[in-house]
Amino acid sequence: MSTIGGSWASRPHALSRAIAGRLNTPRPALVENGVDGTPCIVNRQQVAFVREEWRVVDRWWTEEPIDRRYYEVVLESGENVCVYRDRERGCWFTQRA
Repeated sequence: MSTIGGSWASRPHALSRAIAGRLNTPRPALVENGVDGTPCIVNRQQVAFVREEWRVVDRWWTEEPIDRRYYEVVLESGENVCVYRDRERGCWFTQRA
């Protein structure tokens, strides 16, 4: 595999960043939430408990503002998942923390 500036082999850090960027890309998620907005089911798996919750509001002065409510949850399977609701778009995503 080569790039405009040479092969990936000659630029291992660039390859690592490229792969990590793709792995961390938000992915649409199926989420059922309670009346308070907290996720109860994520991608058809029951949420055992919410470990952490936070909100990110940024770029409000641009045409592409960010307004997200994040939850780090543990599913009944034991899997840790970071899920967020994009309040601008009105949909849910999973993303690696």
